[in-house]
Amino acid sequence: MIGQEQGIEKGIPQGEAQILRRLLARRFGPLSEWVEVKLTEASTDTLELWADRSLDAESLEAVF
Repeated sequence: MIGQEQGIEKGIPQGEAQILRRLLARRFGPLSEWVEVKLTEASTDTLELWADRSLDAESLEAVF
């Protein structure tokens, strides 16, 4: 059961990063390597903050 919980905890940020990656690419075009690194390393809270910012941001840089 502990292994399953750890898997879920790892999977949630990965899923959120994947959704944010798709949103950003659709809105701003192909994503740079620096964006991919940030998405991979971000916490769930940070990914949620960036997702909120992506709705109103004028540029990709403004999201981060």
